[in-house]
Amino acid sequence: MYTIGLGRAMVSRYLALAVLLLIVVAIGVAMMLNILITRFIGVEKGPEGVDTYGEIGAGVEPANVTIVFRDNVVLLPYPKIRRGVLSTEEAIAYRRSIRDYADRPISIVQLSQLLWATYGISETRWGLRTTPSAGATYPLEIYVVVGDGRVSLPDGDSLKAGVYRYDPHTHSLALVRAGDFMVELSSAAVNQRWVREAAINVVICAVYERTTRVYGERGYRYVYMEVGHAGQNIYLEATALNLGAVVIGAFYDDWVKGIINAEDYEHPLYIVSVGIPREVYRVSEDEIAEYIDGRRRDRGLVD
Repeated sequence: MYTIGLGRAMVSRYLALAVLLLIVVAIGVAMMLNILITRFIGVEKGPEGVDTYGEIGAGVEPANVTIVFRDNVVLLPYPKIRRGVLSTEEAIAYRRSIRDYADRPISIVQLSQLLWATYGISETRWGLRTTPSAGATYPLEIYVVVGDGRVSLPDGDSLKAGVYRYDPHTHSLALVRAGDFMVELSSAAVNQRWVREAAINVVICAVYERTTRVYGERGYRYVYMEVGHAGQNIYLEATALNLGAVVIGAFYDDWVKGIINAEDYEHPLYIVSVGIPREVYRVSEDEIAEYIDGRRRDRGLVD
């Protein structure tokens, strides 16, 4: 009986070792597959060994995208919650104010993603948005100024140049004014050339009363905080799409208001120029750590 019991114990031990070995092999195979998949989906190495995640200006372009036009309304492609792109930390690290753009259009899909990230719907019960808002009062209105031939469509044509108003709930653009106003908008922004050279300019306006009627004078502060949130969303989404962006606060308010045909109660706070950058910015963890160590040594915090 003792011999039989000992044999069973040894068999159980060998089975356990075999299962453990299979688990180790499975983990190894999974890691190899992950490496192979990463290499074959187009991740490229950039300066200092940093992943650039594809070509400059390259964004996710879903197959069979159909753009629907209803009179003067453009139904944008549905927003995509993409995976396998830049992490939050990478987008934050790589974000820069970029003012030099290539003479190439962005795509309607990239425009769709940018607008959704700016102020689109991300909660479907109450219609809450991607940008935090005091009391969900949502005082911002989003306009887009599109240059001639600056936004490409799937059929090879371009989105009509003009001023558009973004509706978050239908994720659509309504044409407000037809025509190329990029040069005039640049003039209204004290002749900043990147405004006219960009593919698009997002103009963010505030309707203060939506927030001040709830929070009084302090509501103005909340509005300014919110436009900052929206601006950073554009920066980070542009970075994730391999685009470049810069926020602008120097402009003649009434002139800009007239260009976009804003309502009397809408007040321009931001112009955000977006285009395909001539160069992308990348930084590595080692470079950041080296910078921090240098400042720590300067202050006598480390040897």
